[in-house]
Formats: sequence, C-alpha cells, structure tokens
Amino acid sequence: MRGTSRASLAAAEERWEPVLGEAGAQSSTLGEQLFALVDALDSSGSLRRTLADPSIDGDAKAGLVGRLLGAADPRVVEAAQGLVRSRWSADNDLADAVEHLAFHAVLATAEADGTLAQVEDELFRFSRALAGQREVRRALFDTSVLAEARVHLVDQIIGGRVAPVTLLVAERVAAAPRGRRYVASLGHLADLIAERRDRQVATVHSASPLTTAQRDRLAEILRNAYGREIQLNTVLDPQILGGLRVQVGPQVVDATVLARLADARRRLAS
Repeated sequence: MRGTSRASLAAAEERWEPVLGEAGAQSSTLGEQLFALVDALDSSGSLRRTLADPSIDGDAKAGLVGRLLGAADPRVVEAAQGLVRSRWSADNDLADAVEHLAFHAVLATAEADGTLAQVEDELFRFSRALAGQREVRRALFDTSVLAEARVHLVDQIIGGRVAPVTLLVAERVAAAPRGRRYVASLGHLADLIAERRDRQVATVHSASPLTTAQRDRLAEILRNAYGREIQLNTVLDPQILGGLRVQVGPQVVDATVLARLADARRRLAS
C-alpha cells in the first residue's frame, strides 16, 4: 500500500482494536462477516471502484455498505463504513484493508482464548510440511479447482489436529487465494500474528538443532538489530553444511558454509 492507503488502514486498525478487545473470543464471528465483504469486493470491480472512489460522497458509500451487509453485526457495519469513508490510493487497497481487519478479528479470538502462540506454531509447521508437496501446494492455489475442494483438501490434511482458529484461517486462504500462493498466504498470516504479539518473525535454517543458549543469543542479536522482540522459527536443513540462514521478512542473512563458498567462487572468478 502507498502512503494514503497506509494511513487509512492505520486509522481503521486504531478504531478496530478496541472493538476486538470487547468482543474477545467472539471476534472470529466479526472476521467471518468481513470476509464476506472481501468476497463481494473481489467479485465486483464496479462495486470496489465505487466504494473506493474519493469523488463519491462518503455518507452515500457508507449507506451502500450498510445495505450490502444487511443483518451483519453493527460493529462490522460501522468498521466497513469507516473504511469506505477513508481515502485509498487504489481500489484494491480497500479490499486488502477489509481482509486485514478480518484476519486480525479471527486472530484476536485465539489471542483471547490463549491459543495464539499455538496457532502461530501450527501454521509454521503446516507451511513446512507443504514445502515438499508441490502438487498439493498447486492444488491449494489453483483457482480452476473449486474453492470447496481446496477447503476440503486443507481439512483432510490438518482438520481435527489443530486449533480451531488455525483451521479457520488455513481454510480461508485456500478458499480465497486473492492472487497469493498458498504458502505465501501462510507467511502473511504469520506476519499478522507477529504484529499482534508485537514480534517480528525470523525463520532460521541450520544443519543441526540450536541449543537454548544459541537461540537466546540469536534472539538477542536480532532484537538489538531490529529494535523489537523476534520470534524464532527454526528449520533443520541437511543441505546446510554449517552456519545459519536467517530470514526476517524480505531480508535474508545467509551465513552458511555454502554461501561463503559460493561467495569465494564469485570473488575468484571476478
């Protein structure tokens, strides 16, 4: 999102968080109603453009959203009306903002019932399990496959073995990929969870398990570097001969033996 959209989303989040705090473990219901609005915006370009058009009166757009949401929770209607009264750099940003608030609502349920850390861990493990399952990943992203079939596939894989919120969000990103590949969507959810926990996520690849002391030291180094708490997700990778490969968001710090050898070869060739 560009500057105007980012500012509008930040203001919407500030209004939304007290609502979620009050809703507590029932927040997921609000999120699912917002997902219905996301689907409506994604399925109708004219609706999306109308609701994001800054030249149209905000109250008129709010009235349209109110009619569209019908019997939805008044808190959802109010949040949606606030969004359409705001300004957006692109009409797609409006749909993205609605989805953003929806996911936070669902995750707030896990936060309220004390399972947010479990959801974070389960989504990470699910993402890693899919790493070697190319056909499954493709099926979960392929919009030529019916959404119901994609959701059923997720349920077959993790249904009954994860927290309810984990299953809900995993099924949601299968039902509505919105242009993102499935594993990328799980990564996006991990970022949102880190945001709720005021942490940033670092994925650490190593050849052997890290000791508690090593994890604590690495977390301290990253915390000092990024100025916030860092959640470490560790992955054992036998292809790494030594050292670590650390990814924090889009940034990758590759300190493995293989990376150093590759760098040495590049220097010799230059």
